[in-house]
Amino acid sequence: MATAVPVERDAVARAFPARGAEVSSPGVTLHRLPGGWDLLAAGVGPALAAASSAAALTAAALDSAPYDLVVSTGIGGGFVPDAPVGSLVVADEITAADLGAETADGFLPVTDLGFGTVTHHPPAGLVAAVATATGARPGTVLTGATVTGTAERAALLRARHPRALAEAMEGFGVAEAAAAHGLPVLELRAVSNPVGPRDRAAWRVGDALAALTDAFGKLAPVLTSWNRHDL
Repeated sequence: MATAVPVERDAVARAFPARGAEVSSPGVTLHRLPGGWDLLAAGVGPALAAASSAAALTAAALDSAPYDLVVSTGIGGGFVPDAPVGSLVVADEITAADLGAETADGFLPVTDLGFGTVTHHPPAGLVAAVATATGARPGTVLTGATVTGTAERAALLRARHPRALAEAMEGFGVAEAAAAHGLPVLELRAVSNPVGPRDRAAWRVGDALAALTDAFGKLAPVLTSWNRHDL
């Protein structure tokens, strides 16, 4: 499971009954939990998240202990009114919001330029099970290298991605690393702030981290029982 920063990693770890040990591999340090789960504070932004996740996945494969599932999680911005502060969002699409080119006719995603991908799809059955267990709302979670800070940008993103519920900075990078290893990916976000004008006074980071801990307390049995071949 990959988070951006240690405080998110620790919020997830609190949902498990016993504290794990740190395990170091080249380029990455994992927090190993009972039950075969590894936690990684991968860093902020899609590039570092992809690099750190890829390092962890490669180390596991070289140790002949490959993972079955990669989970990107943490807090993020929610598009109001559909994803209010304190709510949970589970991605049925993980989409890079700004991977492409600006043209005279507007933004073109990299797929329209004839290469790459901009969207990864988590397993539908797993998304449904997570939504049922945690109360998370399924929808598109956007990944961007820059957090939205204006109402105009929020409206533009929602116009381009009508199903968008949340915005974060790491999910697509983690999904790219998982795809390179042929692994399914899941993204779960707890909403700490509205997507739009940057108003730190309106952020509820503590509430979002508490929601994340609660979600993983309910989520662990779902993840444990899930079979990656039931896609």
